[in-house]
Amino acid sequence: MKLSRRTSWFLTAFGAWSMIIWVTFVKNLWKDSGGQAFTGGDHSQPTAFFWIHLTLAVTSFVLGVLVGLVGVRGLRAGRVPEAG
Repeated sequence: MKLSRRTSWFLTAFGAWSMIIWVTFVKNLWKDSGGQAFTGGDHSQPTAFFWIHLTLAVTSFVLGVLVGLVGVRGLRAGRVPEAG
């Protein structure tokens, strides 16, 4: 299957955006001082909230990387002249 340049750029941008958003989310989750992510405010006792949101973030990050790679591959394929 061949992707258009527009679609390839969209997928690449989506992948980059996803990586930025989820890394920021995990940093903010780690800094949580409201008591949702960690019991007692220290990092020795993570809550179920922390584990669920960390799993969500890691899964979304990995999917973002994969989508971005599809976009990059589409861009690279568009640069190569067809052999014929």
